[in-house]
Amino acid sequence: MSKKSNDRRTERQAILDAVYAGHRAKQRKWNLLVYGGFGLLVAAIITIVAVVVTGSIQQRNAVSEAAKQPIAGVATYSNLSRNHVQTLVTYPQQPGVGGDHSPTWTNCGIYTDPVNEDRAVHSLEHGAVWITYKPGLPQPGVDTLTALAKGNPYVLLSPNAAQQAPVTVTAWGTQLGLQDPADARLPAFIKAYAQGPQTPEPGAACSGGANG
Repeated sequence: MSKKSNDRRTERQAILDAVYAGHRAKQRKWNLLVYGGFGLLVAAIITIVAVVVTGSIQQRNAVSEAAKQPIAGVATYSNLSRNHVQTLVTYPQQPGVGGDHSPTWTNCGIYTDPVNEDRAVHSLEHGAVWITYKPGLPQPGVDTLTALAKGNPYVLLSPNAAQQAPVTVTAWGTQLGLQDPADARLPAFIKAYAQGPQTPEPGAACSGGANG
């Protein structure tokens, strides 16, 4: 083979090598872009999750600490009767905080219509916290209350047209009126009084009764 042919072959090989090298460089850049971007995305997700979890833990801790302290504005009522009666009871508070009540309790849960007051007071006897709101409360406020009640086996949520405050939270012998559904005292009240020390029948069920 002549020297001229060898030179042409060497030249072609050099060109091919340069082309392959260019492809490999582009592939490395693409891999760096894709995997690097993916890594940044994963790191961002981990950071966001960590912040959310940390914030949630801090919020729960803050609620727990607030529940250990006296909650401003809470009214208490003592010497409440606990008889089971078949007749309707008129309660001096609205909604009722305790006293004679229906033999059947209202199942804890979320209701969009008013519930039977006599039965709800029986739920309070079992350690329930009853959140009520005036009809017409803006939907974001109702959503806030629903989120607090959801998944809690000893919370009852329902509208109540007869009350004065936009939001009222009640446990047996204990009540707090609120102007704002996002008031920090509300979750503290739930933490303090759901199955709290004021409960006449701790451990009694808030299910297996009547809906509404």
